[in-house]
Amino acid sequence: MAENLIIKGDSKQERYATLLPQLESLVGAEQDEIANMANVAACLKDTFSFWWVGFYRVLEGELVLGPFQGPLACTRIRKGRGVCGTAWAEGHTLIVPDVDLFPGHIACSSLSRSEIVVPLKRGDEVVGVLDIDSEKLDTFDEVDRRWLERLAALMIR
Repeated sequence: MAENLIIKGDSKQERYATLLPQLESLVGAEQDEIANMANVAACLKDTFSFWWVGFYRVLEGELVLGPFQGPLACTRIRKGRGVCGTAWAEGHTLIVPDVDLFPGHIACSSLSRSEIVVPLKRGDEVVGVLDIDSEKLDTFDEVDRRWLERLAALMIR
């Protein structure tokens, strides 16, 4: 992959469709998961201008902050706590249109208004999550879920 993304289209669907093959090439050529997480976070932030994009890894029974793009973030999250901890505990993607209405939401930034969290799985085990926040309400939908779950499947080997 070149050092620059080539993103085409005005819709989310079109942008994901041009981004995913480039990310497949990028992560397929690199074995280090941390390096891949760093580049994927940068590519997603650059392509969609999300407020915050990052990864948390399951380490010693907690989600621990990994590579991210955006403002300062929470460092550790317990299983079942907040959107990230709940997605980890339940093992499926969570789309939250308004984080203020999510019971137990962890407000790392008061500017975050909506969120999507996609579990990263090795087999049936959740080994991390991809967390994306927006400063706008109701940013994420089934288009995001579908494409980000495909991306998550590429991330962990």
